[in-house]
Amino acid sequence: MRACAARACAVGLCALGLLLSGCARPSIGSDRDDPTKPVTLRFWHGWSQPGEVKAIDDSIARFEKLHPNIRVKTVADVTDETVNQALRAGGDEAPDVVSSFTTSNVGQYCSSGMWADLDPFMKRTGVDKTKVFPKSLLAYTRYEGKQCALPLLADAYGLYYNKDAFKKAGISRPPRTMSELKRDAVKLTRRARDGTYTRVGFMPDFRLYQNSPDRLFAQWDPAYFDRHGKAQLAGDPRTRQFFATARGLIAAQGGYAVLERFRTRFGDEMSSQNAFLKQQLAMHMDGEWRGLMLKQHKAPFAWGAAPMPVPDDRADTYGRGYLTGTVAGIAHSSRHQNAAWELVKFLTVDTDQVVRFANAIHNVPSTLAALKSPKLDADPAFRTFVKIAGNPHSAAIPPSDNGAQYITALQDFSYAVEAGRVPDLDRGLRDLDAQIDADNLQSEN
Repeated sequence: MRACAARACAVGLCALGLLLSGCARPSIGSDRDDPTKPVTLRFWHGWSQPGEVKAIDDSIARFEKLHPNIRVKTVADVTDETVNQALRAGGDEAPDVVSSFTTSNVGQYCSSGMWADLDPFMKRTGVDKTKVFPKSLLAYTRYEGKQCALPLLADAYGLYYNKDAFKKAGISRPPRTMSELKRDAVKLTRRARDGTYTRVGFMPDFRLYQNSPDRLFAQWDPAYFDRHGKAQLAGDPRTRQFFATARGLIAAQGGYAVLERFRTRFGDEMSSQNAFLKQQLAMHMDGEWRGLMLKQHKAPFAWGAAPMPVPDDRADTYGRGYLTGTVAGIAHSSRHQNAAWELVKFLTVDTDQVVRFANAIHNVPSTLAALKSPKLDADPAFRTFVKIAGNPHSAAIPPSDNGAQYITALQDFSYAVEAGRVPDLDRGLRDLDAQIDADNLQSEN
């Protein structure tokens, strides 16, 4: 807050927040601007589909109606790289409010200072983040004590399954543990007379669509780093259990080579040739948005959604899942940070806005109140993912100084493991930890 000039008003009165002639207006979280004056904000986001862009435009229209002094110019389909370049360059055309689909990059945004700390803004406008947002979502919007982002809708991952195929195979419900997943996958796998697959029960290959290893690994509640920030995958027995389960799923359904050949025949993930939609998969890990696609393409079979199975020794955590989502923040270079906070607060905190936006683009809402709202889409499959997002065991990957580089390292290692190119898993995991630590050290220098 700007101090009052001594000749204009008493320091004591300013400390009380009284506005006297000649006394600078108390700011919300920054001393750069007055959010009640006319201003134009620039909001850059990554949504690109027509329905998504319309939902954003509708949201901005609602905001401008509430704040007639603030005009918002939006730029759609912007990547994190483009945003970062603009923030480094600065200037009048740089964004004031930014969003990202990549939660793993929050560590970079916070540690670099490119995104402003939002705690002062929340404190001065009475937003108690612990009462507004689920703990699991707050975890991926801060880094080393700095809250430089807030959740702007979430994605939860669960299991889609073909009910017709389940009925024919004599399976009464979706699997809840990893051993049940393997058992059901074998029952649901079908081959032609020449031995080629016509359907796989559950495709474990990490290169398939949304099958990035960190998403399945989340069911084990892994701790990627110790309290000193050092990689600790090699010393965690859960890591070995995860890879043993993945290998077991592959072996039970015919081996990596034949599964990978079948995977390469699958169509594009977002098209009508999607492998689950084409019934080449009986079960599939995916996010809440997939249900909308299945409806739009009129899936020719009955389907359902459930939480992903959990390790057998963690059966009491069933209902959990991997979480990620969109985050929003304020550019540190913005000269209109208080006005920008009004937009960020509206998009992320306002219950009615969050629910309407979630319903419009079929993403999971990101506030506690919105998750419980009676206005939220009542579709049973969608509600499954809402419950996953609200499950206390659900978790996202931790932010890091080098963004998602450690996940890229895990992916590359996992590709080698599933292909049988890692004969000594323990040694391979030690090498993986060393690589992650080296990458983190390089990013700090």
